[in-house]
Amino acid sequence: MRAFVFPGQGSQAVGMGKALADAFPQARAVFDEVDDALGEKLSSVMWNGPADTLTLTANAQPALMAASLAVMRVLEAEAGLDIKRDIGFVAGHSLGEYSALAAAGAIGLADTARLLRIRGNAMQEAVPVGEGAMAALLGLELEQVLEIVREAAQGEVCDPANDNGGGQVVISGHRTAVERAISLAQARGAKRAIMLTVSAPFHCALMAPAAEVMREALAKVAIQAPAAPLMANVTASPVTDPEAIREGLVRQVTGTVRWRESVAAMSGAGATSFFEIGAGKVLAGLVKRIASAATAISVGTPEDVASAKAALRS
Repeated sequence: MRAFVFPGQGSQAVGMGKALADAFPQARAVFDEVDDALGEKLSSVMWNGPADTLTLTANAQPALMAASLAVMRVLEAEAGLDIKRDIGFVAGHSLGEYSALAAAGAIGLADTARLLRIRGNAMQEAVPVGEGAMAALLGLELEQVLEIVREAAQGEVCDPANDNGGGQVVISGHRTAVERAISLAQARGAKRAIMLTVSAPFHCALMAPAAEVMREALAKVAIQAPAAPLMANVTASPVTDPEAIREGLVRQVTGTVRWRESVAAMSGAGATSFFEIGAGKVLAGLVKRIASAATAISVGTPEDVASAKAALRS
């Protein structure tokens, strides 16, 4: 069984999707549709930069989705990909969940682009700049990190944001609480405990205002049952019901991205090959740490498409 997984923020890079758009009209059409939906040339920022403009949350989120959907359209045209027939699960890391749903036909491309622009702005505006922070704790298990964030909070917010697997947990919350958590993690044997360069503290209780913005935005958008079950971030379990998907996308703004459990659940249900669809190679690396017997390939360039075609036919 195959699973398609879709990257989240941090995987963006200037130039992503350009070679695909030059090589395949199906990819070019995706970028054109996203540009039209947003009323601006996001594709120009993606391909020409500057990097700091692309990295802005409100740009990075729809841009990463566009790069992923361009790959999907090319695979459908070039490899005869049919998600319903060929794919057992889709899943995405944070914003990648929207890419997964668009790829599986649950949300239209233009709606997905607009939702991610709203999401990016809402997440950026939820917390004053400098008040929040995120940190990566390496070499500790989730249970240890849960204990650390409880001790570090001291009346402030300090939550596990991403359980990425392979002993990598990202935490999020008030800057002072995150700093306390780093000290505790170092004292308890973390291999590394480092502040991340992020524009806001994602996936924690401080994002509650953004969750309400998304509840309102999602209420106005049509959601269909996806062509393959979505392994949801907040539950690490498969979902196909449109209303459950809608609620999961709201909860996801403040909730933990349960990536380790999601990959393990897909592997446990029979997924033996994972395809990372879009920019970067982060998720393929995480998959190999979590499900060591599985194969994982990243598909983001015309050369990658040729490899994926062969893998999909095997």
